[in-house]
Amino acid sequence: MKRIMLLFFILHLFTHCSTVKKNNAHLQQLIVPNQLKKDVDFTYRKLKNLHPNLYYYTNKEKLDYTFDSLKATITTPLKPLEFYKKISPVVATIRQGHTYVLAPEKAYSKKETKAIIKKGTGPFSQFDFSFYNNKLYVIKNKSYNTTITAGTEVVSVNGIHPQDLIREYDQFYTSDGFNKTLKTNWAAKRFVAAFTTEFGIKDSLNYTFKLNDSIKTITISRFKKDSNGKKDNKKSSKTTPVSSKNQHVLKRKKRINGYDKTTKTFIRSLDFFSKDSSVAILKIKAFKKGNYHRFYKNSFAAIQKKNVETLIIDLRNNGGGRLSEIISLYSYLADSTFVFLKNSEVVSRASLFEGAYFNNSSVAEKAVKTLFSPFAYGYLLFTVQKDKEGKNYFATETKPHKIHKNAFSGQLYVLINGGSFSASSILSSHLKGSKRATFIGEETGGDYNGTVAGFMPVLQLPHSKLKVRMGIMSMKPTYQTNVHGHGIYPDILIIPTLEDQIKEKDAVLDWLKKELIP
Repeated sequence: MKRIMLLFFILHLFTHCSTVKKNNAHLQQLIVPNQLKKDVDFTYRKLKNLHPNLYYYTNKEKLDYTFDSLKATITTPLKPLEFYKKISPVVATIRQGHTYVLAPEKAYSKKETKAIIKKGTGPFSQFDFSFYNNKLYVIKNKSYNTTITAGTEVVSVNGIHPQDLIREYDQFYTSDGFNKTLKTNWAAKRFVAAFTTEFGIKDSLNYTFKLNDSIKTITISRFKKDSNGKKDNKKSSKTTPVSSKNQHVLKRKKRINGYDKTTKTFIRSLDFFSKDSSVAILKIKAFKKGNYHRFYKNSFAAIQKKNVETLIIDLRNNGGGRLSEIISLYSYLADSTFVFLKNSEVVSRASLFEGAYFNNSSVAEKAVKTLFSPFAYGYLLFTVQKDKEGKNYFATETKPHKIHKNAFSGQLYVLINGGSFSASSILSSHLKGSKRATFIGEETGGDYNGTVAGFMPVLQLPHSKLKVRMGIMSMKPTYQTNVHGHGIYPDILIIPTLEDQIKEKDAVLDWLKKELIP
């Protein structure tokens, strides 16, 4: 058995290394126009076969013209990244946030990845950035160079001006509809991602900074916390060992609340205002990871026990996640029995079969799935129905839900911004449509009237090897608005200023605290 396991490990290692080399070699290859045009046709054909709301924001005539025009511009061989820059804006004209082309990037072996991590924190990760009024600023300096203060403008990185790269890559993705706050919210992170796509991971970067009228160029290199002048000259204090009981409590909390290893923060948290425990704030960064059933059960039991009168739900920068979780949460917030979704439109039974059942499977998994495919397709025969207009619908979450016995009936506020997307927007649609909550902040990045998500296959184009991700279920909340292609608007608009961000001041929550606790 050990020999067999060792053989599988060696085969996996060689396969992975081979895939990495093959991917990186392909990035430099030129693909002839005829093959690229076939990839354009493949993309549009798959969108027609799988995407149920393809012409919701952009009509068929315009989209047909856009894809045809793209093919007309392909007259010379292109590398994958060059082709990505041509086809991505076309896919983005669909204006569906879950549908986009993944940027081709250099791959790294496990050995290379470990070596990079071992060298320490990268030159981008040493700063927190904000893109404000078309300029990139340092909001927090975590580097070894303490002369760079918060509020310093980043004029360029290795000669690249942030606004130029952000403007270029803004064409390659979209929010749901015509919303603009999502792109504004994601701009700083998009710059880092776009720079990495263009130039790869770097161990050092030449920053040109501007503060007031002073301009200076500083090289920031990858570093470890115990190097580059970061050594603590003071005698290291003895660390208090964590008891096994406390370790168990922490592990349990991570398991229930969900834990983000990158930021070292909990995904869900419940806190009570120190001056007035009748006010609680429930912060949810995403609807993923963790035992949400247990978290909400414990949280709303505590809310009831403390006789909370006002509850604040912070959905800012919540990019979405599990549908089952937002339904569970809404059962604690609704004031009556509710139906969460309208029937979800799909292109056909075959689209669900291809996009949901067979996609993202290895050769071995597909072989096994083929054996059970008659049962899967038989299930779809009963669950996918046609309406009078001939459209296909997949009935999911269309039955009435009762509110939870510990449902909160007090005053409710919801904090939103451009980073509130997908599932967090669907939840907000219900809270807004039922007039259950007061919304504060900015317009959400997700559409009030729903999104195309559900199952989201990733399809590889045959020649360029680019990957296209798309949703295949049009999911619409029961509450709808006549405003086309926009998110949930706040009742009270508050946009954090650059100064707020520099001082780490939460302008939205601070305003609300003053209103609630004079």
